[in-house]
Amino acid sequence: MTYNIVSTGSKGNAVVINDRILIDCGVPFKALERVKKDLRLVLLTHIHGDHFNPRTVRALAKERPSIRWGCCEWMVGPLLEAGVDKRRIDVISPHGYKDIADAALYKGLACVRPEFIPHNVPNCAWHIFDGKEHLFYATDTGTLDGIEARGYDLYMVEANHTRAELEARMEAKRAAGEFSYEWAAAQNHLSREQAEDWLYQQMGPNSRYVFLHQHHEEGS
Repeated sequence: MTYNIVSTGSKGNAVVINDRILIDCGVPFKALERVKKDLRLVLLTHIHGDHFNPRTVRALAKERPSIRWGCCEWMVGPLLEAGVDKRRIDVISPHGYKDIADAALYKGLACVRPEFIPHNVPNCAWHIFDGKEHLFYATDTGTLDGIEARGYDLYMVEANHTRAELEARMEAKRAAGEFSYEWAAAQNHLSREQAEDWLYQQMGPNSRYVFLHQHHEEGS
């Protein structure tokens, strides 16, 4: 299984799997220039602009009308508003996450299954099996407690901050008399320590992992 991180973080998220599957579409359309011609499936997680850019969705749907769009029910409205043909949208339930009936099979691509993860808007992680390897993808969540993905081949998970970094940023902004949003944000974003603890419980001896959505201060 191959991956291409087009962008990750607050300025935009888009990851290409096996050249043909795009997870998240929160980047300018020009950022997809080198990958768009091979895309066959787009999987969406949630409505936030760094994961869902309506202009990019509209442009991609217009230029590549054969692409299918896989999502949970909360993304159907935004897709329709962005001009995606409803016949190209596959709504996949995240609720019965242990039931194979809630997975979608895309012939020649992968079997994909969403799983609900907590955020300040409805959000999902994705389990993807391409016929050879399993991938787990999750960002923008305060916890992965209760999520099972044991022995997968590749994990792409958020590691937004370390606890020490968070405390240092909060203290610096308090000292400067600035409003600190970090604590609230941390409730909706996984720390590196949380990610490592969860991965330790899930990974097998040959598993790989990639950290996504790591925090960078403006200008850094």
